[in-house]
Amino acid sequence: MSLIQTQYLPHVKETRARLETDAVVRTLLSPDISPDLMARFLIEWSARGAYMTEPVDGWIRGAGERCIALGQEKVGRQLITHAKHEAGHHLMTLQDARVLTEQWNASHTQALDAEALVAQAPTAAMREYRQVHDEAITGDLPLGQAAIEYEVGYLAVVLVPRILARVREVLGQGTLDTLTFLREHAEVDVGHTALNERMMEGLLSTHPEEGRRLAAFGARGLDCYLRFLDDCLEAARRSLGTGVTAAAA
Repeated sequence: MSLIQTQYLPHVKETRARLETDAVVRTLLSPDISPDLMARFLIEWSARGAYMTEPVDGWIRGAGERCIALGQEKVGRQLITHAKHEAGHHLMTLQDARVLTEQWNASHTQALDAEALVAQAPTAAMREYRQVHDEAITGDLPLGQAAIEYEVGYLAVVLVPRILARVREVLGQGTLDTLTFLREHAEVDVGHTALNERMMEGLLSTHPEEGRRLAAFGARGLDCYLRFLDDCLEAARRSLGTGVTAAAA
């Protein structure tokens, strides 16, 4: 049994369980979700997602530089190399938001402005998501950044494919094809997860007592992201003037 399994996973188990139980998850996976609610949710997710993804390469690079400063040269170099692969990914979310908005406007009298949606003020969950990353990379456990990415990557490979399957059923293949950011990350985050796992396993091999602190960063990041998804769903509901669906009750 790996050190990740014994020293880390027990401390994120409760937060990971919410990928099945949170109301936002049950609503998005419900066969009763309306096409309009799903479409508006995807627009909010993409438009607001730029705020969540734009700093990612800087966070990873910052964690790498902090590791090197603390004498962890090898893992620091790995992080800096990894950061290069994340640069500019927020541009995908912006493009997805624009395409989804164009599709919406072509079939609805309630026209949406993609740029205005992108420019919306961040919610508390969105601000806290940035804050927890910043705390990790400026503290004495910069691999907390890897733990956050590990948990959000877990969401990407476990939950996102299920949401995409529901999108295809509710809105069709055409809409699914426009979700370039989500589709790519559901695939490539498998590799990113493996990299983060190796780095954390390396740390735990010499400092097993850090498992709980790593997990605290990871769980906070995942909690913020789940609350962010709920914010997107609630914004979609407000836009449509709808209340809570039966699936979320």
